[in-house]
Amino acid sequence: MDWYLSVLKKYAVFTGRAQRAEYWYFILFNVLAMIALIIVDSITGSFSEDLGMGLLSGLYYLGVLVPSVAVSVRRLHDTGRSGWWLLIGLIPVLGGLILLFFTVQDSKPGSNEYGLNPKGLS
Repeated sequence: MDWYLSVLKKYAVFTGRAQRAEYWYFILFNVLAMIALIIVDSITGSFSEDLGMGLLSGLYYLGVLVPSVAVSVRRLHDTGRSGWWLLIGLIPVLGGLILLFFTVQDSKPGSNEYGLNPKGLS
């Protein structure tokens, strides 16, 4: 839970680096929260099959959109890549696979142009 909260504290911080644990725990908690909110939306009748989400899940999605992009950019920085690589995700299927490959890679050792290695700071 600390990893999730640390990302929210850095709501719109696009500089620096994010290690794998920070990124993947944030993704995990987002997926779990979305599943729970979609269930609540379904029970309350606010779920829209056309949109694939309801009122609560939609508000949550909008609330975590900026921190999700920010932690993704920081994760790319940690692997030594520019945050602009995030745009490759716009390519159907292949872009997502490339981003998955980038995000599962280990941190570049030592400092890079984006800052100190976060593994050494923990």
